[in-house]
Amino acid sequence: MIGLAVSGTIARSLLQREAEAEVLDRARLLMEKAMVVSSYTAQQIAPLLATQMKYSFLPQSVPAYSSFEVLNALQKTYPDYTYKPAMLNPTNPRDRAVDWEEDVIQRFRRGGDVKEFIGTRETPGGPALYIARPIKITNPACLQCHSTPAAAPQPLVEKYGPGNGFGWSLNETVGAQVVSVPMTLPLARADKAFAVVMAMLAGVFLLIGLALNLMLYKLVLQPVRRLAALSDRVSLGELDAPEFEVRSKDEIGVLAESFGRMRKSLVHAMKMLES
Repeated sequence: MIGLAVSGTIARSLLQREAEAEVLDRARLLMEKAMVVSSYTAQQIAPLLATQMKYSFLPQSVPAYSSFEVLNALQKTYPDYTYKPAMLNPTNPRDRAVDWEEDVIQRFRRGGDVKEFIGTRETPGGPALYIARPIKITNPACLQCHSTPAAAPQPLVEKYGPGNGFGWSLNETVGAQVVSVPMTLPLARADKAFAVVMAMLAGVFLLIGLALNLMLYKLVLQPVRRLAALSDRVSLGELDAPEFEVRSKDEIGVLAESFGRMRKSLVHAMKMLES
């Protein structure tokens, strides 16, 4: 039982760790996809929309908007998978960070060179693992739209107003990219695998226990019982009791040989007394 308990504890820990690693791989894949979409938008889409942006602001030219729209489409098939460019002071109100996202952003602001943060949180659908990476203003061109309302393009101010998304400074962490992936299904798979492993381990331990008991009975208990019965007969004066035949050289065989010599000595002593 101790061996089964220790094996079960180790197996459960390994399976849960593997489930977390699987969820983390999925989260990182979504995060990389978001970054690729953002890069594609900045390098290839934004230049194509530069002329139109002089007359009306097109959010499709914003990398964060494009990555959000692409990954948000996944929620139609996977509603528990989420991506959000969470910001403390966003231009688009839908990107405003909620309480727990603000805590993550503040951790990046205090952490200096922290590149990634991983954590778990409870959701209505069960526990979810999230991975977050900081959004830091490293390109001076970003300040053209986010320094002051006067410096920002007029179409942007007309669309979102002068109260949001301004006051940013160079090298400031203004938000975090956050990908959240549910852990319910991987953990359920881990629990199912754990049940199978424990059933197999229990079966193996049971077979080993039965085999050991059978060997103990055949190699130890049965010979000892026969030897004990023969000893009782000899001790009661039945000197013509049959010899205890044993061919093994183990402890039972040595004990039987010692009993045989003792019996011969007893018979010889009895004959000397009778004569």
